[in-house]
Amino acid sequence: MSWLLYASISAIAAALTAILAKVGVEGMPSNLATAIRTIVITGFAWGIVAATREHRALTNVSARSIQYAGVSSMTRMCADESVMTHTPATP
Repeated sequence: MSWLLYASISAIAAALTAILAKVGVEGMPSNLATAIRTIVITGFAWGIVAATREHRALTNVSARSIQYAGVSSMTRMCADESVMTHTPATP
C-alpha cells in the first residue's frame, strides 16, 4: 500500500474519532470520558504488544525512555482534553 492510502485511512479515523467523541460523551463529564477512553486504548495497546511479543523488550528500555514516554502521554492527554472541552464562539 502506498503512503497516500495510509494517510487517507488515518485522516478518516481521526475524523471519526472526533465525531464519535463529541456525540458519544454528550452529557458525560469530560474527565470521565477521557478515563474510559484511556482504559480501552490501554487494553488494545497491551494486546498488540503481547501479540507481537514486544513485551520482552521492556527490560531493555531505559528509565529515561520510560520517563519521556510518560511525559509525552501527559502532554497528549492535555491536548486531547483541550480539544474535547473547546466550544467554538457563536457569532
